[in-house]
Amino acid sequence: MENFYLFVVMCILLILLPGPDTAIATKNTLTVGRTGGFKTIFGTCCALLIHTLAAVVGLSAIIVKSAMLFSIFKYVGAVYLVYLGVKTLWALRSKNTTPEIGSENKYEGKSCFKQGFLTNLLNPKVAVFFLTFLPQFVDSGSETFLPFLTMGITYTLLTAVWFLFYIYLLNQISAFMKKPKTQRIMEGITGTILIGFGVKLALEKAHH
Repeated sequence: MENFYLFVVMCILLILLPGPDTAIATKNTLTVGRTGGFKTIFGTCCALLIHTLAAVVGLSAIIVKSAMLFSIFKYVGAVYLVYLGVKTLWALRSKNTTPEIGSENKYEGKSCFKQGFLTNLLNPKVAVFFLTFLPQFVDSGSETFLPFLTMGITYTLLTAVWFLFYIYLLNQISAFMKKPKTQRIMEGITGTILIGFGVKLALEKAHH
């Protein structure tokens, strides 16, 4: 394995870029609370570990090379993101007051893990990322099992650390973020972003 420290730096820069995972973590932290955010990120990290295992055993290569499989993952993931975005925006229409933590929030929290897990797992661009990014740090012709596994776990851990800090920060300013007006604005923005990511994902050309 080559340039591990460079790999770590690149991972940090990529993780800091906002994406569907950030959007869904933000939504669940604002609407459910810190616990909801943690559950979301746990789901995201579990999905990343599955992507890691898929890259290790070569399943990612099959998905990327098969236009049909790539399209299936792409559209299922896109539909799910749009569904989450529409659900978020629709909830704004019927929400007259901000729910108190410990009331209906506890029921919303039950799906936070699933939302984080499926948002990441059903995004074929993550599989493409693992298959195209990780090989850049492996010696040509060398065994890929251990290096891929190491890099995948490293990326997952870095993702977890960043989002734990991000959720903690959101929670620290929760007094402002959880004001009804602020929350409606943030949920509206987040819902729109999720729909945008879903549409963008659906329009992505399948990699051959």
